[in-house]
Amino acid sequence: MAISLLFGLVSMTYKIGELSRAGPGLFPLIVSSLVFLIGLMTVVRSRFVKPVTIDYNMKNIALVLLGLCGFAVISEHLNMIVGIIFLVFCVSFAGSSYSVVRNVKISAGLIAIAFMFKNLLGLQLPLF
Repeated sequence: MAISLLFGLVSMTYKIGELSRAGPGLFPLIVSSLVFLIGLMTVVRSRFVKPVTIDYNMKNIALVLLGLCGFAVISEHLNMIVGIIFLVFCVSFAGSSYSVVRNVKISAGLIAIAFMFKNLLGLQLPLF
């Protein structure tokens, strides 16, 4: 919450403008306000909910980091489709159950979203 407040205050030093003609400070102000509200809701909710202990599983953390780093490296050197497939299959080992069919469906969905980003939004993604 403190970081979002800091960014929100700094963004107010830029010209805000209007919603129809936004200035450079409007987007950071909106994002930092939303992050602050999420933090505020989390703090308020934490006062009413019983605390739960969190178990850290270093194997799962390592698998998620490996999946993200592998996605970045594979996307850079091969292509993003192979990177997405590696990410999904690697990170799914951190879950409680492993399903190849589910991983294929998730990979297909993420690849379809990547194609939409490339074709509809015109982003330069290394899909091939």
